[in-house]
Amino acid sequence: MSIYKKRSNCRLCGSEDVELVVPLGNSPVSEKYITEADLEEEAVEVPLNLYFCNNCTHVQLLDVVEPEYLWSDYTFKTGNNPKLIEHFDDLSRRIELFTGARKRQLVIDIGSNDGTLLDSFCRLGYTNILGVEPSLEISKLALDSGIRTINRFFDEDVAEEILNQYGKAGIVTANNVFAHIDDLGSIASAIKELLAEEGVFVFEVSYLLDVVGKMLIGTIFHEHLSYHSVLALDPFLRLHGLEIIKVERGPEQGGSIVVYAQLLGGNKNIDNSVYQSISMEKEFNLDKSFTVKKMYERLETVKSDLIDLVSTLKSNGSTIAGFGAARAGTTLLSYFGIGSGLDFLVDDNSDKHYKYSPGDKLQVLPVSEIYNKKPDYIIIFAWLFADQIVGRHNEFISGGGRFITVFPEIKVLQ
Repeated sequence: MSIYKKRSNCRLCGSEDVELVVPLGNSPVSEKYITEADLEEEAVEVPLNLYFCNNCTHVQLLDVVEPEYLWSDYTFKTGNNPKLIEHFDDLSRRIELFTGARKRQLVIDIGSNDGTLLDSFCRLGYTNILGVEPSLEISKLALDSGIRTINRFFDEDVAEEILNQYGKAGIVTANNVFAHIDDLGSIASAIKELLAEEGVFVFEVSYLLDVVGKMLIGTIFHEHLSYHSVLALDPFLRLHGLEIIKVERGPEQGGSIVVYAQLLGGNKNIDNSVYQSISMEKEFNLDKSFTVKKMYERLETVKSDLIDLVSTLKSNGSTIAGFGAARAGTTLLSYFGIGSGLDFLVDDNSDKHYKYSPGDKLQVLPVSEIYNKKPDYIIIFAWLFADQIVGRHNEFISGGGRFITVFPEIKVLQ
C-alpha cells in the first residue's frame, strides 16, 4: 500500500493547469530517522517536486504523503526552543493589540503543539483557550501543563464539535501548519464557521518570496505541501468567505509572513500591507513560473559545485561531517547526493542521537562528538542557524576544523 497519493490539480483553485518548476526528484520522508535494528530496511522515498499553478500562481507539492505516516512520531516541541517562545509571546501581544479581543472570548490554536502559543495568551489574561493537536505525545504535554487540547487532526468535523461545545472564537491561529494541509479549502471553510462576527484568523507561513529569493531549499520537504504568497492566498480565502486584512513579514524559517484575515466584508479595513505585498510580489515576477524555475537553475549550480568540493576533499583524505539532522538536512542530503562522502551527522536534538538518517543511513551523534572525532570539515545543513553554530564552535575552528556553508553560495570558513 502506497504511503502517498498524487493530486492532479491545484489545492487552492482546483485548476489542472499546473507546471513542474522545481524537480528535486525522489527523497526520503524527512523525519523518519531509524534505529540500528532497521538499517537493513530500504528507505521509503517519495517525489519532492514543486509545481506552479498557471491559474492562481500557487506553488505546491502535488505528491501528498499520508498525514498519519508523517506525524505519528513527530518529535518537535515548540517549548524547547527559546526563540520560538519569545516569538509567540510577541505574536500574541500583536494579535491582542490588533484584534481588541475580549479576555473571555474563545482563542483556538490549530496545530497547537505543546501549547506554547496558547500559554502566551494565558499570560496575557485570556481564560478561554483551546488547542487542536494531532500528535498524541505532544498533546499530552499540553494537557499536563493545563492547556485544554483536542488530540485530533483539525477538520470540519472537529470544527463542528468545537462550535457545539464551546461556541464561536474571537481568535483562531494556525502557525506553521497552513502549509501542511492538503485539503485547504475545507479547512478554510471550517475556520470561517468558527469565527465570531468580529473574529480574526491569524496564520504564519514560510513566504514564497523569501524561498525563491534566498534559495531556501531547506524549507522544501514532504510536510510542506504549500509555499504561500499573498497573490495566491487572497483569492483563495475570498472563495471561502474570508479576506486578508493585514500582512506582516518576519525572519522566521528564513522568511515568513503572518496573515490576518476576517469574515468577508468584516468590520476591519484592509491594511496597506496587503496591497503592498501583492505589488511587491508582482514586481518580483512571483506570478510567473519562470521566476521559480530560475531558482532551480541556481540550485543546480550550487549542487554541482558542492559535489565537486566534497569529491576533492575526500580524494585528499579529509573527513567530513554534517551539522543538522532536521527536515532540511534530509532534503539537502537527498538533493545534493553527497551522503556517501560524509562520515556522520551531529545534531542538538537528543531524540535523534545514535539514530541513522533516512536514505544515506548516516549516524547522528551529539554535537560534542565533533571534538572527539575531529572531522576536517563540517557542512552546515541547519542553514537557518549557520551563524550561531559557527559562533558557538570557535574551538573547532581554532583546532584546525573548517565549516562549510552552502547558501547563498558555498563558503569554506577558515
